[in-house]
Amino acid sequence: MSWTLEGGQPIWQQLCRQLERQILVGTYPPGGRLPPVRELAAQAGVNPNTMQRALAQLESDGLTAANRTAGRTVTADPDVIENLRRRLARLAMAGYLEEMTALGYSRRQASELLKEECEHEG
Repeated sequence: MSWTLEGGQPIWQQLCRQLERQILVGTYPPGGRLPPVRELAAQAGVNPNTMQRALAQLESDGLTAANRTAGRTVTADPDVIENLRRRLARLAMAGYLEEMTALGYSRRQASELLKEECEHEG
């Protein structure tokens, strides 16, 4: 997995977002095991404590669970994963609408442009 870290947002939050996306695309499937904290931290080039903070947030959000014997696993609950997918989709849509408004389009016009693009592509 390729990790991208930028300034402007705490590293642990960036790691959390990237892990969420990896769960959504199936890199870490529902019910599957995540690599150990130290391994993930080495891959990302960050301190294990920073990665642990990101993983603790995922656990707090219900996306992962820590088991003493099995390590950390991704939730097998499809509702939790779908809720994450919808939350991230809404954030992406909000970003799209914000950008289109900055370009002078109304929400309706932005919606029409998106619809046209989807029809053109499909």
